[in-house]
Amino acid sequence: MSERAPTLAVIGGGQLARMMAQPAIALGLPLRLLAEASGVSAAQVIPDHVVGDYTDLATLRSVTAGCPVVTFDHEHVPTAHLHALEADGIAVRPGPDALVHAQDKAVMRARLAELDVPCPRNAVVATTADVEAFGLPCVLKTTRGGYDGKGVWVVHDLADAAPAFEAAAVAGVQILAEELVDFRRELSALVARSPSGQAAAYPVVASTQLGGVCHEVIAPAPDLAPSLAGEAQQIALRIAGALDVTGILAVELFETTDGRILVNELAMRPHNTGHWTQDGAVTSQFENHLRAVMDLPLGSPAPRARWTVMVNILGGPTDTGRLYDGFPHAMARDPHLRVHLYGKDLRPGRKVGHVNAYGDDLDDCLERARHAAAWFRGDLGETSE
Repeated sequence: MSERAPTLAVIGGGQLARMMAQPAIALGLPLRLLAEASGVSAAQVIPDHVVGDYTDLATLRSVTAGCPVVTFDHEHVPTAHLHALEADGIAVRPGPDALVHAQDKAVMRARLAELDVPCPRNAVVATTADVEAFGLPCVLKTTRGGYDGKGVWVVHDLADAAPAFEAAAVAGVQILAEELVDFRRELSALVARSPSGQAAAYPVVASTQLGGVCHEVIAPAPDLAPSLAGEAQQIALRIAGALDVTGILAVELFETTDGRILVNELAMRPHNTGHWTQDGAVTSQFENHLRAVMDLPLGSPAPRARWTVMVNILGGPTDTGRLYDGFPHAMARDPHLRVHLYGKDLRPGRKVGHVNAYGDDLDDCLERARHAAAWFRGDLGETSE
């Protein structure tokens, strides 16, 4: 019997990799990290790390040497490099043939259409004339590279389309046009899937955005018809199986005003809409991602409490660099509150942490989580000296 678990390579040093570290410790699973810079979020807590460029194949090979499995904090590693790692005998999870659907929105839309998954009307466009033919208003997205509201333009007039094409030309990517969906709210269906095919589905959650950034998540989504919740989970499980996803798959959805659900985006990694699981589920998304990529039996996704609310802590416009000073007030006011900070430098609008509040009363959970996040942000007065 082996005395030590195999080392898992993780590419990307952001907060998602950082939050994999705690369950990895509990599982006795060593992590080796490729960080994009010294001192980034995950490098602060994963001692075995290398600073390097994830677009350089030699660097990827160096970091993954001796690691049977590699997984990711983000979706941006070039597909050809992932195929090369597979040829070296390393299990890439999720694999490049799956991951490309999270990397390229045009590829994703084409595949989901083949699977008859409900999506907004869409088309790849190359000119403003194409946009006019598609119909206004619409949403334009770069097919690769966009996140947290970046690479997305809402177009009501053809003149609004020019910045999208300028950005696409600089980045060397295409533009995808999508209908501007009349939606009631945004939902997220999160599932974990292992190479053996075992899958686990978390409760469907409701999320709200602030300036294109995920701001708040309520688990489970309030007043969601059981039929729609079941449909959302089945869609996520079907996509995970059809694309052969390994690890966490987050399917972001629109709930339309006429009672349908449409797939908006895919992410094949732990996701902001799953951060509530750290304190609100039997097994967090981070632990189940590790279990899945190592082909271990998955943990229960069942909620621990009736409600869990996650609110992101975003850098405020006048941050003083004293985020830690928020703890005395937040913890004294709410001993049940759970705070997760990312070790990031403060910048306006940047995600630097989140808080989770759970309990039997949704309004109480919302008030507690919102108050704590606002206090850390500095919206409720000065922190202590």
